[in-house]
Amino acid sequence: MLRLARLRITSLSVTQQTVQKRGFLSAEAAAVLEEGWELGAVDSYVKDAGYRLNVCPTILKSIVPPDREMTVSLVLPMENGEVGQFTAYRVQHNNTLGPYKGGIIYHPDVDLRSMRSLASLNTWKAAINNVPFGGAKGGVAVDPKLLSQRELEKLSRKYINGFQEILGPSSDIPSSDIGTDERTMAWMFDQYSKLKGYAPAVVTGKPMYLHGSYGRDSAGGRGVMVTTREFMRKNLQSRIEGTTFAIQGFGKLGSWAAHYLAEAGGKIVAVSSSETATMNAKGLDIPALRHHLASKPGALLAEFTGGTAVPNDVSFLETPCDVLVPAAVAGTIDAKVAEKLKCSAVVEAGNGAITLDGDAVLQRRGIPVLPDVIAHGGFMVASFFEWTQNISNFRWEEEDVARKLDSHMIDVYRNVSRLAADKRLTLRQAAYDVALARIVQADKNRGHA
Repeated sequence: MLRLARLRITSLSVTQQTVQKRGFLSAEAAAVLEEGWELGAVDSYVKDAGYRLNVCPTILKSIVPPDREMTVSLVLPMENGEVGQFTAYRVQHNNTLGPYKGGIIYHPDVDLRSMRSLASLNTWKAAINNVPFGGAKGGVAVDPKLLSQRELEKLSRKYINGFQEILGPSSDIPSSDIGTDERTMAWMFDQYSKLKGYAPAVVTGKPMYLHGSYGRDSAGGRGVMVTTREFMRKNLQSRIEGTTFAIQGFGKLGSWAAHYLAEAGGKIVAVSSSETATMNAKGLDIPALRHHLASKPGALLAEFTGGTAVPNDVSFLETPCDVLVPAAVAGTIDAKVAEKLKCSAVVEAGNGAITLDGDAVLQRRGIPVLPDVIAHGGFMVASFFEWTQNISNFRWEEEDVARKLDSHMIDVYRNVSRLAADKRLTLRQAAYDVALARIVQADKNRGHA
């Protein structure tokens, strides 16, 4: 199962609802800023972009901290007669370009610090991918596997109750994420509609039969394929057909990425999950592998007859291949791992898969990277599409969604790639320059700076 990267600063301990807006941050967050921006890797990239663009430090410091942080204690009667108490969070980072947007995570490692980091990432991801959203993130510190379906439903409805005043189709739009799914979004849409009136656009990632959008489930993987195709054409002077890929993480994102890469002629030689891994130097049969996993509960990659079981530990990342695709946990490729990679390029499909020091090592080794803010952008763009359809109350056909997604992702990549070539920057540096320039200009146009 995916896990969140453990972050160094302990989360705030709050037992009742707290709202903190820009200019009224926690002492902890303020201290972090005073120490020199150390809110995480994302903010380091933003700070560097600010220096390159000569952005006024005062303006930059007003953009980095979140606009609002809210913590709520959710009390839940359990089916065993006990009373559970779960801490829930929502961090709204920046809404200069549009309503806050970000997923809701159910995971034991959820804390305020991780929500801040992920909310910030969503701000820049939205700006880079040119969608009219700001960044947000929410979650509950809970292991969803330990709750019954009825308990999960109650918890999801209580989350909406607790945050109802800051959520809305024009203010903050949650979506499914780690530990949540379309069923969760259906409960949340229903609860919000009971409280505030019918509002399908209040969340994205809903079931198709309940105002969902075609193609959203596969959008992340499709986005990986489209941007990888452009990356290989423009930066590697190559193409997907005949290229070997190793994919770490075979959940929704990794499995769909494998599907589309194989469909485009790529050779998937190895895939891993949190339990096991399999490889085949001649190329795995991805449709057969996905069918195997869906054939029975608990089916493992290592049991697939079309491959050979291999370790799923950090050594998996050393699999010889043309392109490595980390699509699982954050912090996978640090400096030590980066030194051992046996690939020609890395497509960072998973959020934060490459650490700051890992990125520096890859640059030194001359291994090009397609960064997460581009490679992982398919989900953000698909959420925008679903929200747009809900607002207009008009559903697009599946072919229209796929065509619009492909066109959008191609434009995003080419815009960043052009800047990278002109200014001799990495794709990550160019992406953050594009994002920061858009937000700073929007702030000025709106009279905020």
